[in-house]
Amino acid sequence: MSGVKNLRTDLIRSTNVVCQAHHVSRNKRGQVVGTRGGFRGCTIWLTGLSGAGKTTISFALEEYLVSHAIPCYSLDGDNIRHGLNKNLGFSDEDREENIRRVAEVAKLFADAGLVCITSFISPFSKDRKEARKIHESAGLKFFEVFVHAPLEVCEFRDVKGLYKKARAGEIKGFTGIDSEYERPEAPELVLKTGELTVNECIHQLLELLQDQVGWTSKSFGHVFGKHMGLLQGQFTFPSSKKLLYECIVLRRDLTKEPP
Repeated sequence: MSGVKNLRTDLIRSTNVVCQAHHVSRNKRGQVVGTRGGFRGCTIWLTGLSGAGKTTISFALEEYLVSHAIPCYSLDGDNIRHGLNKNLGFSDEDREENIRRVAEVAKLFADAGLVCITSFISPFSKDRKEARKIHESAGLKFFEVFVHAPLEVCEFRDVKGLYKKARAGEIKGFTGIDSEYERPEAPELVLKTGELTVNECIHQLLELLQDQVGWTSKSFGHVFGKHMGLLQGQFTFPSSKKLLYECIVLRRDLTKEPP
């Protein structure tokens, strides 16, 4: 994007380093992380266009899991660029390095026994595949979740006003406008946020974890029941019907501070 200084991201390869093995196993870690026994470390990788609902879903899932005594942490694209990756711009090379760093950090969170949720556009398929490889080579679960909303819906929401700037030429290389987004070929889950509520998205994510990680309903108490009270009354995504009205409501709700 324009206005962001592109810095060199050439990596100086480390030499004379040896990987050190931990004395504490993942199983032992899982016995003390949270109040529910068992190792649950994994990464849920949310990918999709700006405005698709990645951050909303990520923070809602994080809140819900933590409320059920399952340690969880969300890595958000904007937040990471305020700290760890603030020296990166938006060239293809910098975006690749951005995702590589995030994948490595997510792996550490997962290895520590947390559920790590990442919300990044991550537009390039090869970068997402590399993120998966980083986890799987370490024996950690990785779930690619495509947060899918059509471009016209994302552009209509435009909570941050970025699409408007991109259309006006004020932002260059904006994903979906003049930079390509490569859709996932075989994600573990597709969340159609133009049709689903946040509650429905969270429920599908929990069902994914139940199926793929082996969590049971006992892991969450009543988490798989019909009543998800923690999320009731919070944000909703616009549906294809009454799009104008619901988009206005969504834009209003997304500007609210989370409780």
